[in-house]
Amino acid sequence: MTFESNAPKPFARSTSQRMLGGVCGGVAEYFGIDANLVRAGAVIAAFVTGGTAILLYLALWMLLPA
Repeated sequence: MTFESNAPKPFARSTSQRMLGGVCGGVAEYFGIDANLVRAGAVIAAFVTGGTAILLYLALWMLLPA
């Protein structure tokens, strides 16, 4: 009998799916989706929000552990 750990996954920047800071790769790994979809969503969000998404990306880059 095996027991699965119920420990939550860490929300951190990616070390393998990294293009700039690893934020989009980390979000993709956390939610189990393709990193390119998250990157495309981030670019679209940057245009739609008038640059506010860029500030959010930079804040996550500084706050999330590697």
